[in-house]
Amino acid sequence: MDDQHSSPPFPDQNLTPPGEEARMDPPPEFQAPDYRPAGKLDNQAALITGGDSGIGRAVATLFAKEGADIAIVYLGEEQNDAETTAKEIEKTGRKALLIPGDVADPEFCKHAVDTTVNAFGKLDVLVNNAAYQRHRDSLDDVSIEQWETTFRTNIFGYFYIVKYAVPVMEPGSTIINTGSVTGLEGKGRLLDYSSTKGAIHAFTKSLAQSLIDQQIRVNCVAPGPVWTPLNPAERSDDDVRDFGKGTPMGRPGQPEEMAPAYVFFASNADSSYITGHVLPLLGGETTAG
Repeated sequence: MDDQHSSPPFPDQNLTPPGEEARMDPPPEFQAPDYRPAGKLDNQAALITGGDSGIGRAVATLFAKEGADIAIVYLGEEQNDAETTAKEIEKTGRKALLIPGDVADPEFCKHAVDTTVNAFGKLDVLVNNAAYQRHRDSLDDVSIEQWETTFRTNIFGYFYIVKYAVPVMEPGSTIINTGSVTGLEGKGRLLDYSSTKGAIHAFTKSLAQSLIDQQIRVNCVAPGPVWTPLNPAERSDDDVRDFGKGTPMGRPGQPEEMAPAYVFFASNADSSYITGHVLPLLGGETTAG
């Protein structure tokens, strides 16, 4: 249906978790060459978890094009990807701040917020995007350790960052969470991951209500399959070969196709009357949610 973006079948990726974007073939598309910035985030400061690659990299790139300075949080083993993202941010003339660490650690989350505010003097936009995912064939295959790791990264980490970010955010600031179609419809081989994504959707709606009097808006983007390191890194090449083929568009989304939704939610010019919303981006699927 669409010959402008990469479609299955995909070649073998030979990645291991957490996955290095620089090794993916074809590379994820994140630069959004057709996007036209309009200064929607001029002189704002944004913190993006999982900002080194995938959706996080694309969001960082568009936020910088829209005029924001960007701090990105990532695991230390993803340093090379993080440095690539920093270069993309700096190409726009904006500042890039790299903060390696694990969002499952509440003390690190406090450090990340403090470091961002110390560097930029403020925090206007928070994007919770870091994620841990492992496919398992059955309930028996999901260990207690994996269950706890997934929850600590995917939902505890969101709460920790928010807990420390909100006190330094001014009225008009925004929080954007990354959910998933799996949190709307479930996924048998992603029992723990899907559960955390459903929690993120409820967290978004509840937090939006909690912060309404502080004039901090909270929304969520819920993608379907997207061509990022997350899936190829922890799935077999046979599984990845037809990744995204089951969508009506016949392919996975690209990070650059997700990122404008984050700009929309971050921009008060575009979405000042929207809070507590979960926006599915599903390549033509209309049944979720």
